[in-house]
Amino acid sequence: MSPAPSPPGDAGPRTGGRVVVVGSVNADLVVTVQRHPAPGETVLGDGGAVLPGGKGANQAVAAARLGARVALVGAVGSDPNAEAALVELRAAGVDLTAVAAVPGPTGLAVVTVAADGENTIVVVPGANAAVGPDVVARLPPLGPDTVLVLQGELPRATTEAVARAADAAGARVVLNLAPAVPLDPDVVRTAHPLVVNEHEAGAALRLLGGEEPPPDRDVVALASALATRLVAAGARSVVVTVGGAGAVVHPGGGAPGPAHLPAAAAEVVDTTGAGDAFVGATAAQLAAGVDLVAAAGTAVAVGTHAVRRRGAQPSYPTLGELRGS
Repeated sequence: MSPAPSPPGDAGPRTGGRVVVVGSVNADLVVTVQRHPAPGETVLGDGGAVLPGGKGANQAVAAARLGARVALVGAVGSDPNAEAALVELRAAGVDLTAVAAVPGPTGLAVVTVAADGENTIVVVPGANAAVGPDVVARLPPLGPDTVLVLQGELPRATTEAVARAADAAGARVVLNLAPAVPLDPDVVRTAHPLVVNEHEAGAALRLLGGEEPPPDRDVVALASALATRLVAAGARSVVVTVGGAGAVVHPGGGAPGPAHLPAAAAEVVDTTGAGDAFVGATAAQLAAGVDLVAAAGTAVAVGTHAVRRRGAQPSYPTLGELRGS
């Protein structure tokens, strides 16, 4: 059983390309605290709201809000959290035909946000664990006009099967290796780009058999070294996000080296889902025919916009909001 397809949202005209996101759908239980507790410590919090989340769903909403034609492939449970998890996807006009409803709980993320905007997250997979490799049969038709987005929150075998199918069909695979699960190195090499933060970049480099660069207090210099070594180890292209410093992009294909795309200064309210906003925006821009460096530049602006608001999906801008910010 699948939820009905969603009507178009308020993102404006849809782009020529398509984005297909295969990934997790969660309900986020969000609480706020003055500071994160130490091990064994109890602190008082506020909030307790249940908001839509999941890396796959977040990325789908972010892409759709920027005007892309987006389909999501995944699963929700049979509990009341299922509808809460889908509300922003429907509003954004994401096609939910391939989101199955399965017995049991919807995926759940417990998100704790401190006064400085930093968060800790515990994820319980729930229905996401039921998205097996046979989901390949539920994929919409794939081809060179498709950007296929994957993350690390589905079972490893599923991510690998989908990546291989998409690559074989000529689709462009965007792999956000978060969390940094130990995928087959050949699957990681299908990514164009591989999108990681500096910690995930190190894990990806180890997967590909590369040698990590020495530590560097300069996060941009470290990200540049990681991106260069990932491309040398066989990654087609790499984007390393560096939080408030923006992103480092190595387009591969013989490019002389990585480019740093700085982020504008922002008053950080909540970093939850900012990385997903970045990935979804990158995919939307690639689907529209924009080159990787320019796509990541727009994605940096989207991520900056997102951290100024609370929540994940509710913080993602439309194109009009982005241009007005």
